[in-house]
Amino acid sequence: MSVLAVCLNPALDREFYINNFTVNKLHRLEPEFSRMSPGGKSINVAIDLSSFGVKSIVTGFIGGYVGDIVLSELRNISNLITTNFVHIENETRENIVIVDEENHTLTELNSAGPRVPIEDINHFLRRYTLIVPSSDAVVISGSIPQGVPVQFYGDLTKIAKKHGKRVFWETRDEISRESIKIDAPCIIRPDFRKDKVLFGKELESEQDYIDGGKELIRYGVKMAVLSYKIDYDIIVTSDGVWFIKPLVEIDHAHLLGTGDTYMAAMVYKCFETEDLIEIAKFGYAAVLAKTWYKAKVPPKFEDIEKALTMFKIERVE
Repeated sequence: MSVLAVCLNPALDREFYINNFTVNKLHRLEPEFSRMSPGGKSINVAIDLSSFGVKSIVTGFIGGYVGDIVLSELRNISNLITTNFVHIENETRENIVIVDEENHTLTELNSAGPRVPIEDINHFLRRYTLIVPSSDAVVISGSIPQGVPVQFYGDLTKIAKKHGKRVFWETRDEISRESIKIDAPCIIRPDFRKDKVLFGKELESEQDYIDGGKELIRYGVKMAVLSYKIDYDIIVTSDGVWFIKPLVEIDHAHLLGTGDTYMAAMVYKCFETEDLIEIAKFGYAAVLAKTWYKAKVPPKFEDIEKALTMFKIERVE
């Protein structure tokens, strides 16, 4: 098994654990309450997949001093992860996360990322086209850096599907709604962290989420996994609609990286079964298990197995 993880806008993530965090105040940190790690959604997916024993090739754009740190840290994590980035002149971004376990909050400050010139984009497309055939699945997740066309996910998906590859997306609406006009992924998990928006429409009710999921299916997506206000997930396929709801309380302070864990677990399960609901259930169990960890680290298999008994799934349509 080998996965091509496309991280167009990688980052150096800095996590700070500050109880009772408030603005306009000095907070002093001890070393054990801060952590630095390579980031970007598809990089996080590759890291989780490595913990499941799956090989990944991570590609995208990377540059500068920060980019060198990201590469160094990523290569130290697992020998199952290889890198094939296009190096650019501009500096790779940094993201800051503040975790407040006392108040169960998670604050994220994400940079926009560098500007990528057209010659580097063309270089990436040539490289991507060459390495796609050697993978078993393609994950395209996260934001896009400045200069990269908003429909780029669709371009990459069209190339991958020509080679018969399963493609997975997790990204914001402005990227997915333009990209899906070119080609659709097998499984999509919209990124609702900033805005609860799909196809330009604000999502409020359960029915809004269901309708948005059905629209994704009409474009050719096999399964849409939509997080409903963090409380539970709505699963939409061409066969129906399901709700997955936890039977245990979830600590919202421990949600960092859960979307990427969900994606990694679904990709892993796709190698075992084509049953979409079983794939979604395994992904959700991985998320529950992930919330038992404070830091951005992959859950253990035994915890995922335990979590499979800690939620209910019901068909609503």
